[in-house]
Amino acid sequence: MTWTDERVELLKKLWADGLSASQIAGELDGITRNAVIGKVHRLGLSGRAKSPSSSAPRVRKPRSHMLRVSRPSMRGNNALALAYEMEQEQEPEFIENIIPMGQRRTLLELNEDTCRWPIGDPSSPDFFFCGGKPITSLPYCPHHSRVAYQPASDRRRNPRPPFRQG
Repeated sequence: MTWTDERVELLKKLWADGLSASQIAGELDGITRNAVIGKVHRLGLSGRAKSPSSSAPRVRKPRSHMLRVSRPSMRGNNALALAYEMEQEQEPEFIENIIPMGQRRTLLELNEDTCRWPIGDPSSPDFFFCGGKPITSLPYCPHHSRVAYQPASDRRRNPRPPFRQG
């Protein structure tokens, strides 16, 4: 394949008409899309005709840096919303730092009869494991099991704030 004067003139015309490099390659037998792009670049062609859809400026939505949290609607199902609020009020907030000193365990003290929930920064000397009585066949106590094993729908509906340690 060589670029003859006729092929170059046809390329210029098709390019000015707004055809894509692939479409032009299809019109010029034996020429690839990349060959068309290279020739257009070497010729310094510009000023393509724009299609009506591409001539309209794109409008971008401003980015929002706010976290959106959905809550149950009071309009649709009042009973569901009321039950949700009651559930939130009945479950006391568990504070990790109130684990009794005698219950806290180091890594070497863990076994099947202790909750293995890590608390704190592992590089800190204050790091420990919960050590409470675990639920049968699970590694965590009832509270930490509720935190660890949330159904996906509950996690999306009721995201917890980031966990902060002592």
